[in-house]
Amino acid sequence: MLYMNAGLAPRRPFQPHAEPSEPAPVWIDLLRPTDQERSAAERLTGLRVPAQADLAEIESSSRLSSEGKTLSLSMPMIYRSADGLSKVAPLGFVLSPEHLMTVRFADMPVFDQFAERFVGSAAHSSSVAAFLSLLEAIVDRLADILEHVGADLDAISRRVFRSERGAKRNAARTDMQLQATLRAVGNAGERVSNIRDSLLGVNRIVLYVNEAAADWIPGNLRPRFKTVRQDVASLADYDNQLTNKVQFLLDATLGFINIEQNNGIKILTVVSVVGVPPTLMASIYGMNFKMMPELEWHYGYAYGLAVIILSAILPFLWFKRRGWI
Repeated sequence: MLYMNAGLAPRRPFQPHAEPSEPAPVWIDLLRPTDQERSAAERLTGLRVPAQADLAEIESSSRLSSEGKTLSLSMPMIYRSADGLSKVAPLGFVLSPEHLMTVRFADMPVFDQFAERFVGSAAHSSSVAAFLSLLEAIVDRLADILEHVGADLDAISRRVFRSERGAKRNAARTDMQLQATLRAVGNAGERVSNIRDSLLGVNRIVLYVNEAAADWIPGNLRPRFKTVRQDVASLADYDNQLTNKVQFLLDATLGFINIEQNNGIKILTVVSVVGVPPTLMASIYGMNFKMMPELEWHYGYAYGLAVIILSAILPFLWFKRRGWI
């Protein structure tokens, strides 16, 4: 879908066969554009619309380039897919003194939210102002996602590190609970990693635009570039903190899994060791040699059972006294 945004005019889908309207569009947003929509956008603005393969390149020279006064920029942008998973899709910007064109291939709520503020705002009457405002909205969105991830990690931490009393009351940590915790930590780690990629992309774009377009960026907008860089730097620090917390929770969860496995092995070991003496006693009295005096005893059977039972109880009590069970 191709949207035209003239700053003071309502945001609306563009009809490829219609005549160009006035005023000229300041911001054109292309969502999964067709060939016809790409041609229409290029005819309106004179700018080349990058293909998805171009936006997916990871080299810095491919993501940030200029031709005259036209800047072609791209970055990975985090978004939530229809199945609820955190994913990254390429996001492209084509910026000139007259137009801002965004090209994306996934639904990103930040664009719809920004479009609502864009309509009727004189502050977005220039392409650079609209570009800066969109970057600020993206940074705000990334901050919100980081806050949600931080809250999720706090909840996971409370589940993993229970109080001593709670641990005794819920001593049976099932495999399903531990697997669910691992999945939650893994999902949080994936989101943190995706946010880091998006923050790095924003920071590179801001630095590049501030230098490459220095001769045609209005002077009153330059402080906003500095503000965006500062916001990105603070979010990057918080992202690093969350990365460390993800690793800590991952190690802690794996440690609990190892403890549960060791407890299972310990129980099996105790059972096998406790069962050895009774088995030995039963084997001895089951040999039926002729010169075994116990075979002639009136209470020999009861005596044999008592020895077998006692040989099982004594090792159990010894293990319990040592605190092994």
